[in-house]
Amino acid sequence: MDYSKTLNMIKTDFPMRGNLPQREPEILRFWEEMDIYRQVQQKNQGRPKFILHDGPPYANGDIHLGHTLNKVLKDIIVKYKSMTGYDAPYVPGWDTHGLPIEQRAIKDLGLNRKAVSPVEFRQRCAEYARKYAGVQKEQFKRLGVRGDWENPYLTLMPHFEAKQIEIFGEMAKRGYIYKGLKPVYWCASCETALAEAEVEYNDKTSHSIYVRFPVQDGKGKLPQEAGVVIWTTTPWTLPANLAICLHPDFDYVLVQTEKGQLLVARELLKQFLEATGLTEQGIVARFKGQELEGVVCRHPFMDRESPLILGDHVTLEAGTGAVHTAPGHGAEDFEVGQKYGLPVVNPVDDSGYFTQEAGPFAGLHINDGNLKVIQWLDEHGYLLKSGRISHQYPHCWRCKNPIVFRATEQWFASIDGFRQQALKAIDEVQWIPAWGRDRIYNMVAERGDWCISRQRLWGVPIPIFYCEQCGQEIINDQTIKHIKNLFKEHGSDIWFARETAELVPPGLTCPRCGHDRFRKETDIMDVWFDSGSSHAAVCDQPEYWPELSWPADLYLEGSDQHRGWFNSSLLTAVATRGQAPYRAVLTHGFLVDEKGRKMSKSLGNGVDPLEVINQMGADILRLWVASADYRSDVAASPNILKQIAEAYKKIRNTCRYLLGNLYDFNPATDLVDYDEMPELDKWALYRLQRLIERVRAGYENYEFHIVYHAIHNFCAVDLSAIYFDISKDRLYVSLPTSRERRAAQTVMYYVIDALVRLLAPVLAFTTEEIWRYLPGERPRSVQLTDMPGVEQRYLDEALAERWEKLLEVREKVTKALEVARQQKVIGHSLDARVKLTASGAELELLQQYLEQLAPIFIVSQVELASGTGELEVEVTAAAGSKCERCWIYSTETGQDAEHPDLCPRCAAVIKQL
Repeated sequence: MDYSKTLNMIKTDFPMRGNLPQREPEILRFWEEMDIYRQVQQKNQGRPKFILHDGPPYANGDIHLGHTLNKVLKDIIVKYKSMTGYDAPYVPGWDTHGLPIEQRAIKDLGLNRKAVSPVEFRQRCAEYARKYAGVQKEQFKRLGVRGDWENPYLTLMPHFEAKQIEIFGEMAKRGYIYKGLKPVYWCASCETALAEAEVEYNDKTSHSIYVRFPVQDGKGKLPQEAGVVIWTTTPWTLPANLAICLHPDFDYVLVQTEKGQLLVARELLKQFLEATGLTEQGIVARFKGQELEGVVCRHPFMDRESPLILGDHVTLEAGTGAVHTAPGHGAEDFEVGQKYGLPVVNPVDDSGYFTQEAGPFAGLHINDGNLKVIQWLDEHGYLLKSGRISHQYPHCWRCKNPIVFRATEQWFASIDGFRQQALKAIDEVQWIPAWGRDRIYNMVAERGDWCISRQRLWGVPIPIFYCEQCGQEIINDQTIKHIKNLFKEHGSDIWFARETAELVPPGLTCPRCGHDRFRKETDIMDVWFDSGSSHAAVCDQPEYWPELSWPADLYLEGSDQHRGWFNSSLLTAVATRGQAPYRAVLTHGFLVDEKGRKMSKSLGNGVDPLEVINQMGADILRLWVASADYRSDVAASPNILKQIAEAYKKIRNTCRYLLGNLYDFNPATDLVDYDEMPELDKWALYRLQRLIERVRAGYENYEFHIVYHAIHNFCAVDLSAIYFDISKDRLYVSLPTSRERRAAQTVMYYVIDALVRLLAPVLAFTTEEIWRYLPGERPRSVQLTDMPGVEQRYLDEALAERWEKLLEVREKVTKALEVARQQKVIGHSLDARVKLTASGAELELLQQYLEQLAPIFIVSQVELASGTGELEVEVTAAAGSKCERCWIYSTETGQDAEHPDLCPRCAAVIKQL
């Protein structure tokens, strides 16, 4: 007789191989057909709200791995919250204005923004943005992200733009919006002003020059033939020089050199002489900086004076302690220039070319101007030394080119007007990790006014009119309400499509001169003002998104958004509503490869999520996201993903084993009560409760790597290495309907039912697949269930403590069995008889469990002896004959004449089958 056919071997149609690239699209169709998002929303209707407000990515290309990390983290949170008693809607959004879109549209569509009409150019940008919002939408859905995909938000939507105009108007009404001339970050390549959040610092090699400014009027302190030495890394700014700044408290020396008498800071003298190769021929005089205020130098090549002024921003870190000051090209220069009443000279145009104000360098691009200025200074005896220096320098976030500081008339939001309120609001928000609080607090405390105007076409126009007669700026409740309604009905294109007379409210007159003819502002708003308005434009527009509410419970983005979206959202909300738009802010780190290097095209170390989906499946990416402690930088590489795929395989096969043992189990009729279970089963349920506890705490604290490690460890150790190993004999060999087998099946049913729900926020596709194979009545999708809770009656600490000790003994026995296997004493562990010699409490425990020790150790026989010291383990060959059905050795095997190859247990089972 073939006894293998009488065993309760696992049976399941659940495939061993995930085959995710083929299987996931079918599950996506299933979700779409049942409208999973609406079903979950209906299930949770009336529950407390949890609003995760989506920070909008730019609609300018396919998704990358950063998108994947961000969107999957959000999806994990939303799914978990919707399974723990919350109504957790998720409205995805896209940033559709600004340079990122404009530049890609120009490049991909071959647009010349100066050759087409503004309206046509804007329409082409809008088409491009809508196209890629659609492309990204499908890619995010392919990642398994659940959301209101049929009703997302786009910042180009008329009702979004109208709300943005309302926010701008409210800030203006409160006196926070003003126009001013001051140096701003300027990208000559993109021909526009930039905000702080649009600037990134990268390495740059610059010219480094020491220049002598001859003294014209020494005020009795400095002789006529002396020179004041400045050091600069931007020679192109010298045409705009209007002064030289000293620190009032620093010591300065007039030193005799072969180039004459030169003034430098005393502490920098040695460094200066080494850099220039000059020799000190004696100190002529010493001064405090404040003594030299008012001394006048002559500009080397411009027909103007350059007075010595004082400023606390001067440092002794590098240079000469005498700072070349050009109010048109630097924030600190501008501020000290205002104090001394200096004019603002900006001899550089929008494209980075010198204007006529630059004198002999007019018409040159500033990059070429650098060399020409140095050459001129050298030829005319003013250059003391020229070299090169590598340093961190601001670059444009889009075109990656170095930027300049350039004084232009721009619109600003005055942060001083509500800075203290913003700082107070920051302290009312939960920052995760906690260091996020200090980061944004310091940024807001120290930041200057927000430059909100841009000299581009693709964006929301600044809604301001100017009187044609007197130039008065006009923005009031009447104009804002009128423009808001126009934008809501027609979109912001109307600003460019219509003449000013068609845009002003009927009957508008200039409040200053009474004139009724106007022109409109041509600048658009900073794109950060767009996304910074989303809290109001999306969370507080119930006619479009009724399921949302203000403020949001959570914002979740990369840590660079402390200076970006978190910052702009905070400022617009505090300025108009007096509080932060979020209750908590969670940040994730940046992507690096397995060597810790930042991902970049030049290194070729990027990972394309779309390729990973096609080759391995979206659930592998989702598990990778969960596995990472994302609060610091997150590593990804083909090798790391291969490791994740192995972990996925372990989890999947664990679930398959559980399902395979439930093929004949009906939870409606076959559940065994906890009190009737063997202790091993009770231990397994205890471990399950501790898993539920740990996993839920991990989710609650947004520590998904804890979720991942806890579940993987539970599958590999608690289940595979212990529970499955020990219970296998009972499951396979016992009578199918026996209480001991049904007890193990009950545990397995509870385990898979809990495991699939615990994993649902992470392995969205695989858990949906598993759900279909679970026995018993249940909702159509795992996403329509709730998280398992901890059953207190299963938390028997005394039992857990006993089993911890038993399993420690088991570990020692396993090691001894391995030695015996190597010595050829045994082959399989069931070939063994184990003798334990123990003492004290350990002996008492083992005596208590003597009958269960053989199955716990997976050996045929266990003998227990009393000793005096440490536990001793002796392994010998088992006595008796091997049962052909269960492989356990017994001296009673062969006693049944009908089944001479079986042990009494197996013979009894066969007769009942």
